[in-house]
Amino acid sequence: MNAKHSTLILSVVFTLLLAACGGAASTEAPYSTQPPAATQAPVYISPPTSAPAATEAPYYAAATATAPGTDYIQPQPTFAPAATQGPIAQSPLTVPTVAPVAPADNTFQNYGIIPFTDAREDPLSTFALDVDTASYTVARRYINDGLIPPADAIRPEEFVNYFDQDYVAPPDVAFALYADGAPSPFHRDGTQILRIGIQGYNVPESERKPAALTFVIDVSGSMAQDNRLGLVKQSLQMLVDRLRPSDTVAIVIYGSDARIHLYPTSGGDRETILNAIYSLQPEGSTNVEAGLRLGYDLANSIYRPGGINRVILCSDGVANVGATHPDQLAAYIRGYADAGISLTTTGFGMGNFNDVLMEQLADNGDGNYAYVDDLDEAQRLFVDNLTSTLQVIALNAKVQVDFNSEVVARYRLIGYENRAIADQDFRNNAVDAGEIGAGHTVTALYAVQLFPGAEGRLASVALRWEDPAIHEVREISGNFNSWDIAKSFDEASLRYQLDVVVAQYAEVLRFSPYAAETDFNDLRIRAQRLSVQIPNDADVAEFAQLVERASQMSGW
Repeated sequence: MNAKHSTLILSVVFTLLLAACGGAASTEAPYSTQPPAATQAPVYISPPTSAPAATEAPYYAAATATAPGTDYIQPQPTFAPAATQGPIAQSPLTVPTVAPVAPADNTFQNYGIIPFTDAREDPLSTFALDVDTASYTVARRYINDGLIPPADAIRPEEFVNYFDQDYVAPPDVAFALYADGAPSPFHRDGTQILRIGIQGYNVPESERKPAALTFVIDVSGSMAQDNRLGLVKQSLQMLVDRLRPSDTVAIVIYGSDARIHLYPTSGGDRETILNAIYSLQPEGSTNVEAGLRLGYDLANSIYRPGGINRVILCSDGVANVGATHPDQLAAYIRGYADAGISLTTTGFGMGNFNDVLMEQLADNGDGNYAYVDDLDEAQRLFVDNLTSTLQVIALNAKVQVDFNSEVVARYRLIGYENRAIADQDFRNNAVDAGEIGAGHTVTALYAVQLFPGAEGRLASVALRWEDPAIHEVREISGNFNSWDIAKSFDEASLRYQLDVVVAQYAEVLRFSPYAAETDFNDLRIRAQRLSVQIPNDADVAEFAQLVERASQMSGW
C-alpha cells in the first residue's frame, strides 16, 4: 500500500512510553500496514523507531516532552476557513421553540461558549480533563419530564463523555491517546471535527484497593420525595451489595445540623449498613457545610494509607444554612483533597437543584460529579462503574494542544468552558486540574478550519498528570497529522460519528451560534441511524429517543 492510499486510515493512536504505576515501557511491536475498515474503531499501534519507507502506511511517531517524533507528511485535501469570529460572552437565545419552558428555580451557571481562535495568534489550547456526566443526565431528566432543559445546564463535554468510546485499553501502560477526524456534517464552511481521546488503564474489580467510604447524606426537608431520599436509599443499596469485608462504610447525615448516623462498619456487615440507610428520615433545613465538615473529620479519622479514601455527598444541592456558596467551602475541601481524601458529589431530585454547588464541590474535592435521575443511572454509577468511580489513577490531569499554524487556520474547543487553564500553567504543578478514574475515557472535540492546500502535522497533543501512588508528575505527547482525517463523515468510525452528533445535540440545546443551521430533524435522522448501526448499546438507543422527544417538543 502506498502512502497516498493511506488517507483511508481514519484514526491514529498516540502510544505512550510510560508504564502504569511507574513501570517500564511496554515492548515495541510491529506497526500495522493495513488500514482499518471504514467504521472500525481506532487501532492501538506501537510505533516503529524510525520513519517508514515510502511504500509503507503513515504511522504515528510517539513523542515525549524531550524527544519529539518524526513527522511523515502526506497530502490531504483541506478546506478554506470561514471568516474570523469574535469572542462569544454567552449563548444567544435565538433558536425558537414551542416546548414548555423549564422552571427557573434550579441553579445553573452560564460559562459562555468558546469562540474560534486564530492559530497564528494563539496556537495553544489548554484545559483540565473532566469525567463528569451530570449535565447529560440532568438534560435527560428535563426532556423525559416534557421540558427543554435550560441552556445554562448544558456542558457538551459531559454529554460526550457519558457514552462508551472505541478506544482500546492500553496494555501495560498508564494511558493511550487516540485521535481521528472528519468533515463536519453540520457545517458548510469547511469545518472539520477533530477528536482527541484518552483511555486510562483498567483495574479489575478484584484488584480494587480497599475503600474507606464516608457517605454524607442530605436528609433535609427538600429531600422528602421518592426521587430524592428514596432514590438515595435504593442507590446506596446497590453500592453496598458490591462492597467487600475489607471496605468500610460510615454515614453522616445533615439537616439543620449534622451528626454521625453510622460509625465505620465493615462492608461485609451488609445488614447493619442497610438498616442504617433505610432508617433515614427527612428533617430540618439544609446545612451542607456542617455535613461536609463532620464528614471530612470522620473520613480523616479512619484514613486508610494506600487505600481509597472518599467522601460521597448525596444531595439535591440546596444549601440554606451555614456556608451556601462553593467558594466558601473550596479551601476547606481542597486541603483534604491534597491530603488524599477525594469527593464524589451525587445529585438527586429536581425543582430546586443546585448544579453549580455540586459541580464545583467535586472539582475542588478532586472527584467527580454525577446526577442520578433513575435506578438505571444508579446501577451505572455504583455497580457497573464502581471501580472507576472510586479508584483514581491520575491527579491534576490536563491537556495542551499545540496547533500547527501553517496548516490550521482556526480552531475552537467544543465545551470545557469552565475547565480552561492558562497556557503558561500547563507545567505548573501547583495548578489544580482534573482527576481520572480507572478505565475512564475522556474525549475532547475541536472544530478546526484548515488553510487551502495545507498538509502535514495538524497539532501536537500533550497529556500531563500526577501519579496518585507516588506523586510523580508525568508527561507524554505526540502528533496528529492531516492524513488522519477521513475524507467524509460517514467513513469515520461509528463512535466518532456518535460523539459529533451528541456534541451537536448539546450545542443545539444550549443555543450555540455554531448550531444555528442545525435543527432537531438533522440530529434525529443521524441519531436513529446510529442506534441501528451500534446495536446492543442501550445508551445509544436512549439517545435517539431523547433526540426524537426534543424534536417533537421543539416543533421543528
